[in-house]
Amino acid sequence: MIIKKFQGKNEEEAIEAAKKELGPSIVIMNVKPLKKKGFYKLFSKSKTEVTVALEEESEKSQPSPNHTGFEALVSDQISRSPLREEMKLEPVKTMEQNGKAIEEKLNNLQLFLEQQLQKTEDEKEKEKEKDSEKEDEKENNQQIIFLKLLYNTMIENEIHEINANQMIDEVEKLLKPNMTIDHILANIYQKMILKFEKPQTITPSAKGPKLIYFVGPTGVGKTTTIAKIASKYRVEEKKKIALLTADTYRIAAAEQLRTYASILEVPFRIIYTVEEMEHAYQDFKDYDYIFVDTAGHSHHNMSQKETMEQFIHSLDQHVEKEVYLVLSATTKYRDLIDIADIYSKMTEYKLIFTKLDETTTFGNLLNIKLHTKAPMSYITCGQNVPEDILIFNPQNTVKQLLGGKRF
Repeated sequence: MIIKKFQGKNEEEAIEAAKKELGPSIVIMNVKPLKKKGFYKLFSKSKTEVTVALEEESEKSQPSPNHTGFEALVSDQISRSPLREEMKLEPVKTMEQNGKAIEEKLNNLQLFLEQQLQKTEDEKEKEKEKDSEKEDEKENNQQIIFLKLLYNTMIENEIHEINANQMIDEVEKLLKPNMTIDHILANIYQKMILKFEKPQTITPSAKGPKLIYFVGPTGVGKTTTIAKIASKYRVEEKKKIALLTADTYRIAAAEQLRTYASILEVPFRIIYTVEEMEHAYQDFKDYDYIFVDTAGHSHHNMSQKETMEQFIHSLDQHVEKEVYLVLSATTKYRDLIDIADIYSKMTEYKLIFTKLDETTTFGNLLNIKLHTKAPMSYITCGQNVPEDILIFNPQNTVKQLLGGKRF
């Protein structure tokens, strides 16, 4: 892996310099402003420094084989890894203890882990006198300590054990006797960003309106999420939008969306049947976007599932559509897997995670992304409309998963 810093008048210029030298496949690891010191800072223009990483061809990991059964997979991965016995991986007692150390590494990859890995100058002089075999042994011990710390931090952030083991295994395959802790951290940081992939958000239709469906279980905040997205497209981008709801089970949800439609001064309609859905499309066919709220029923209710599936595919021959599965970051991992699997049988979708302000661990974002292979799109972190919604940022999320500050 190549790790290098570039400077420019601003972030864009620094990134452009990095791409010119290393190519377009770089991963941005850190961005910070450079402040001039002393009297001359009054006359100097500010600069921005960007730290980037580029994975070399020889470092690209091989895809992991498919497995069935969580227990069998975890048992298999743990038993076949020689590093696992030596590391004796166990969750740490508190995230704060591990997170503080890794947060310092994320902010400055040139520092060694404090306490566990810091050495005095006298110890360094003594090490120079030892033979190469003992040197390699010490470096390997440092690597094992650091990998254990990374693993425990991921587990504390509720990354599933299967996924945490897989990432440790991928890094373990690249270990070399002289590989620094900085290099190891940069590798796993880059690999986690690549696993999240680039987020995909709403795009306009080539012709006619784009139909946007929002699906998901009850209580995840679908209606509020629709209002946030609709507000941005209506107010900021000046698009023509219409709001529909097929949620005929909850009067409050329909009235809530009606209120938002009134504030935004856009059409609103309640849809009871597939035929009414087709009529609504004809009435709004000169619009840019039609946002559709769906019933937030239990994902175990098969009759409601069939009705929703009919709604989602009712206009496939006439209009372009996108489907967004809205999930709460506070939902248990096993329930998220069940929900995602049921909706996967209905249609392809992109992922929206809500209520990130109500949890301290974001491991399920990575867990569900890896399980579904669906693109990430938006996250929400509050009830304010339209402020509390963001396009998913993989760099910020990975820093959080490795013990960095909340975004």
